[in-house]
Amino acid sequence: MTSSRFRPVRLATAGIFALAGLIFWISFNTAQGTNLRTDDSMLRLSDLIAERSRTNKELESTAAGIRAQVDRLAKRDGGSSEADDQRLGSLERAAGTRKLSGRGLTVTLTDAPPDATAKRPGIPDPEPNDLVIHQQDLQAVVNALWRGGAEGIKIMDQRLISTSAVRCVGNTLILQGQVYSPPYKVTAVGDRGKLRKALDQDRAISNYLQYVEAYGLGWKVEEHHAVTLPGYTGTVDLQAAKPVD
Repeated sequence: MTSSRFRPVRLATAGIFALAGLIFWISFNTAQGTNLRTDDSMLRLSDLIAERSRTNKELESTAAGIRAQVDRLAKRDGGSSEADDQRLGSLERAAGTRKLSGRGLTVTLTDAPPDATAKRPGIPDPEPNDLVIHQQDLQAVVNALWRGGAEGIKIMDQRLISTSAVRCVGNTLILQGQVYSPPYKVTAVGDRGKLRKALDQDRAISNYLQYVEAYGLGWKVEEHHAVTLPGYTGTVDLQAAKPVD
């Protein structure tokens, strides 16, 4: 008389059928309305970015207040002379941490309508990327204004300093921890004639203006008799580089 045994293959086969049955049961249960996702996981990335932007703005405001208080206490207890105060003020203006007022102008860049078509015969229909403001467009305006002798520049409500970086993700601007959507406003203080001339002579801007004419991207330059730029309130410490000794 011989005894029968389950071979390993048979055991594996039985296990596979059992697992398949479990999967079918779970699928059926889910189809009846079981929610596999929590409400938190349904948050869109744009919502998270907007929330982080608000938090960063609040933190920047708090840091600015603390920094101003420290500066007042240091000035009170440091015993600095009038010459020292004047030198400090000059350095703060050069660094962009003080308000700046004067004549200037504002450049506004706007996306074209999403259903825009070519405005002249012979021009191909636009691709989606042809209808939105890109990082290179904003950077071209900023670079031209600096070349035109701008004493200070802000984008939207933020002052630019030497370490400011203009970065775009999709059609949103990320600037110093905050997120912005078009239309984008770039404001500069300086000689308006020289600033306009620098804009008119910039090749990258000339290329952008071709898209303005072809597809309806927004471009507007407004002159100001008086405009005030805020002082930069964020940290001025280098985060990804070190000064050379």
